[in-house]
Amino acid sequence: MCNAFNKKFIDEAAKAAENSNHNYIQGNTDHAHFMGEAIKLAIQGVKNNDGGPFGCVIVKNGKIIGKGNNKVTSTNDPSAHAEITAIREACKNLDTFQLDGCTLYTSCEPCPMCLGAIYWARPDKVFYASDKKDAAKIGFDDEFIYNELEIDLSERKIPFKQISRDASLKAFKIWDEKDDKMEY
Repeated sequence: MCNAFNKKFIDEAAKAAENSNHNYIQGNTDHAHFMGEAIKLAIQGVKNNDGGPFGCVIVKNGKIIGKGNNKVTSTNDPSAHAEITAIREACKNLDTFQLDGCTLYTSCEPCPMCLGAIYWARPDKVFYASDKKDAAKIGFDDEFIYNELEIDLSERKIPFKQISRDASLKAFKIWDEKDDKMEY
């Protein structure tokens, strides 16, 4: 939880992020610079009590077109992870639902939800700083989700029960027969 972050740790992390950008030249598309921007967003989010210590920027042609930090607790939205927030902003700014030609920089290896969103958005490349083991050490452990994906639906911790399949297939049939659909 973000309460586990004390002021000293936040200040040290902020200095480290600033130092990684010390030699930044305006207009340079250096990976360390953009990762530094993602880390700054993570630190800023912790300081502002927005949510967890995660930040993300999306870059196209050397320019940040989307950014976000974790806002789960400040918005009461469990999907408001840094990557999701940044993807939403980038897609809105580009007026598209795909991020072709973009690079995503995230302060931590994406969780399963964000990983899915990244694959749907289709950026060209993803860079991450800390990994899921680092996140688990401070209470952000997604291992149970990875485990849930591997077991039968009937054995999952949240019960899943299929109903109304035939009725729902009507929407699939209409989609399949639609001539002017926008595929993605």
